[in-house]
Amino acid sequence: MMLDETQRYLFQRKIKELKDIKGHHTELISLYIPPNRQISDVVAYLRDEYSQSSNIKSKQTRKNVLAAIESLMSRLKYLKKPPPNGIAFFVGTVYNGQPKMIAEVIEPPIPINTYLYRCDSEFYLQPLEKLIEEKDVYGLLLIDRRECTIGFLTGSRIETAVYMTSRVPGKHGRGGQSQRRFERLTEIAAHEWFVKAGEKASKLFLEKENLKGILIGGPGPTKREFANANYLDYRIKKKIIGIYDTGYTDEYGLKEVVAAASDDLQELDVIKDKKLMKRFLNEVRKDSGLAIYGEKEVKKALVMGSVETLLISDAFNEYRIKARCSNCGYEEEKVVKDDIQPQCPKCGMPMEIIEKKDAVEEIVEIAKKKSSNIEIISRDSEEGEILYKAFGGIAAILRYQTRQ
Repeated sequence: MMLDETQRYLFQRKIKELKDIKGHHTELISLYIPPNRQISDVVAYLRDEYSQSSNIKSKQTRKNVLAAIESLMSRLKYLKKPPPNGIAFFVGTVYNGQPKMIAEVIEPPIPINTYLYRCDSEFYLQPLEKLIEEKDVYGLLLIDRRECTIGFLTGSRIETAVYMTSRVPGKHGRGGQSQRRFERLTEIAAHEWFVKAGEKASKLFLEKENLKGILIGGPGPTKREFANANYLDYRIKKKIIGIYDTGYTDEYGLKEVVAAASDDLQELDVIKDKKLMKRFLNEVRKDSGLAIYGEKEVKKALVMGSVETLLISDAFNEYRIKARCSNCGYEEEKVVKDDIQPQCPKCGMPMEIIEKKDAVEEIVEIAKKKSSNIEIISRDSEEGEILYKAFGGIAAILRYQTRQ
């Protein structure tokens, strides 16, 4: 089963939440149960771990680990067999002012094959992270006689792997034999430069798993001469999607070559992001009333059913919380950013978060019910940065105007 963009995004957010949790010593337990594992075997293993954990020297750590294992065993009593994709438990004591036992249960959207128990100061998340690794990678190669840049496009993320410069001499102003001799030396130097660049590119591209294709760019005819000759490994040449004109052969040129290839890569995330954001920004500039932004405005339009396309930055990190002040007893509900500790407006003391809900999950659920398109825009792109910085990370294109 392939995850769609929204499922991947929400799953990534859940992983990030778990990654941010830190325990004292080795008090956080991660338990992965694949679909073919007998629950009775898991319970027997946990009983053994419980017995061994009774020997932990630190009284507090021993108490917390035993409580976490007890919590796991009590949950497994109600599970006859693992779900079709397996199940993962994350249990332990965290300290946010007061010690608090937390327990997260995740049914992964893709089957897990790992059976694992681990007790550490943080949750072990590698098996979940592997489920959402980007599968398709494109190689990027820019070249002329002076420079070569090699990079990768993964999802919407463009990365530079290598930047190299050559020693191929420029034009020579003299005539006669001196000029012909200089031209021969220049061609020899160019050939050696292309061999060096081709070997480096071939090595990097062959080492990359899931390499789907290669985009080659650069100014002038050099890039075609290079691509058509035998400087690249034959396995890499088979993966060349196209050769494109760019004004630069440095890091900026990588963005140029991806943009130039947009007609050949219509389904690529980075291309879709650009087109959607271009459409949204056009509506903003025209003041057409068909573009809105901000969590409150977008949620209101979603409930009305007027949102055609919901745009969410993958860096959007707002949560709806319920918080209580342990000093004066004041309670409130509000939307906050993930890294903000709420302060009591009455007495100024830090407040304890007693309930926390992902604002995105709530918005996505409404969008699905109202048949709105949901698009996750990566912050790695220029357009994604605009959505996050200028529009708060959440916006929408409307089906019709809603303002009075």
